[in-house]
Amino acid sequence: MPNGNRSDSWSELDRLMEQYGSGLLRMSALYLKDIYLAEDAVQETFIKAYRHLNDYRGESSEKTWLTAICANTCRDMLKTAWFRHLSRTPLESLPERPADFAFPDGTVLAEVMRLPAKYREVVLLRYYEGLKLKEVAGALGLSEGRVRSRLNRANDMLRDRLKEWYYDEES
Repeated sequence: MPNGNRSDSWSELDRLMEQYGSGLLRMSALYLKDIYLAEDAVQETFIKAYRHLNDYRGESSEKTWLTAICANTCRDMLKTAWFRHLSRTPLESLPERPADFAFPDGTVLAEVMRLPAKYREVVLLRYYEGLKLKEVAGALGLSEGRVRSRLNRANDMLRDRLKEWYYDEES
């Protein structure tokens, strides 16, 4: 990270935005269920990151650090009374995920989005954004065991909700 030089900070911020902006936007859109609010959340994330560039010590990856800032920003937005009164943009307008990640239809994503927030966020970060357990734990301020437990519980809930949709080859 930069050593305090303002132009170095700007170029570092540009690099972070280029490298991580799309992923943070996807995560925020799924978290907030509104693409326009997601854009605000990502902008706020990068403002916070810029203010704290010199505080970043490299104890986690840049992606984990930015994901933590973004997740906390989204959580803060969800807590506001103003947010609860907004109409949401449909999930169909969410930003595209790269071609290597696709749901056969919207059923799975719809069920993931119906999960309670604490389960939804670990599923989105682990499976949708591809973070490792350690990175998810760091981003959410949880232990790896707690993340693993929430993922297991979320998987159980999804298995129950999707049993009619999912074809089990062993049956």
